[in-house]
Amino acid sequence: MQAKNKIPTITSREMRALEINAEYFGINLLQLMENAGRSVAQEIVCRFQKNKKAVIFCGLGGNGGDGFVVARHLLSSGFEVTVVLVGRGREISHPAALCNWGILQSLQGKVVLFEVTDSSAIPKVNGGLVVDALLGTGTKGKLKARISQVVDYINSLGGFKIAVDVPTGIDSDTGEVLGNAIKADLTITFHKAKLGLEKAKKYVGELVVADIGLPLEFERFAGPGDVLLAKKPRAPTAHKGDFGRLLVIGGSEVFSGAPTLVSLAALRTGVDIAYVASPTKTAYAIASMSPDLITIKLEGNNLKPSNIETLKPYIGMVDAVVMGPGLGLNPETQQFVKECVAEVEEAEKPLLLDADGLKAFAKFKRQLKVPLVLTPHAGEYAILTGEELPENLEDKAAAIQKAAKKLKATILVKGKVDIICDAERVKLNFTGNPGMTVGGTGDVLSGVVGALLAQKVNVFEAAVAGAFVNGAAGDFVASEFGFHMVATDIVEWIPKVFEDPMSHLKVRKPSGN
Repeated sequence: MQAKNKIPTITSREMRALEINAEYFGINLLQLMENAGRSVAQEIVCRFQKNKKAVIFCGLGGNGGDGFVVARHLLSSGFEVTVVLVGRGREISHPAALCNWGILQSLQGKVVLFEVTDSSAIPKVNGGLVVDALLGTGTKGKLKARISQVVDYINSLGGFKIAVDVPTGIDSDTGEVLGNAIKADLTITFHKAKLGLEKAKKYVGELVVADIGLPLEFERFAGPGDVLLAKKPRAPTAHKGDFGRLLVIGGSEVFSGAPTLVSLAALRTGVDIAYVASPTKTAYAIASMSPDLITIKLEGNNLKPSNIETLKPYIGMVDAVVMGPGLGLNPETQQFVKECVAEVEEAEKPLLLDADGLKAFAKFKRQLKVPLVLTPHAGEYAILTGEELPENLEDKAAAIQKAAKKLKATILVKGKVDIICDAERVKLNFTGNPGMTVGGTGDVLSGVVGALLAQKVNVFEAAVAGAFVNGAAGDFVASEFGFHMVATDIVEWIPKVFEDPMSHLKVRKPSGN
């Protein structure tokens, strides 16, 4: 017997990131709100030809804004409409919701509007249809008293109850009842079913998933929403170590710049401490480049297995490790990589392998017991897998995902379009420009991703955010200097992208694929 297909689901944070990315790609929040409200109204009009009295209870956020749009479309379809706003119109801070509230203001006389500031002010309403647009997918924690009282009142009403996106009082991710919740007869959710709705069937009623104009392809595009997923908020009480310690292992008697760039990029990303472990002379050279860097001086001109004993305490104290930039391919160094990977695995620390670290790993590659990120360009990917990448973008993504599944890793292949894959997901990143062919930009990327791993960001989300941030920072540099850039220029722009990822729109529109 064939298993019944599951309805695709999405978490509240994934949905929020998708909405932000949609705005980045040209679909603004006002459009999404219009599409959402219209889709609810259309469902109502199709189902209810005779009973044309509707009462819509709205909150002060985006869900309430959806309700305002529902009201306008029902009005145009001949319904008698009453809107009950829980709060005052001047308290609405959501820009798209405020815009739609203003439209309803101009329709007073056609639509009945109430503003409820306390429980005693809840109007006695009578409608065959009751629409719940109080709170949406972002609701966490027990409902505030005023909303809770309105929920109880709605549940006491007769008539058919329709919830917009999620019944108020239900955690959209867990299905938990947040004190009390609307018992809907019908829930019209948007784009995909929210993860917790399956567990809250008693409150959801019939579930309809409405299209709001977000192509599924947008879920594969990296954008500012992915940066916000990865960004860790800083509390005023934060102290050293709360934002991670990163160990960068790299450098040789020939290369000192690569591990330096990784560490500087990690610090600009927000990691608290970056240690750089390199051969002694190289470590002294790195220390002279910046007082911000803490170097670990390892005996010899190139790294070798005997250095691991010195590294063990640092591997134990840090939150993530980046290994590979500037290591060189000395036979002893390649053996060092093999043994050091095992040590990192033993310490249960996330690991990013890049450059020469990737090439050494290719000789003994296996699944690791820790989160692993591999960041090859096309040539390094061929060394890693023994296979050339296809030309077609979709075929490339399929091949990379197959390799990611085989290695149980997240693989970020750098190129004109960065392709990020794990066993289940694929993301495409379009930031970046031809000026970033200059040496060192891949090291900057490793620093950004490594810092996010040290901050305990999900490994796939860290890789996606890192790709976007690195490319967007490079685009800011190109807007200022043209393609005459060096990697340290990109490092300086990393904070700008983290603080305001949508500002990249002012530099360059996404190019698409």
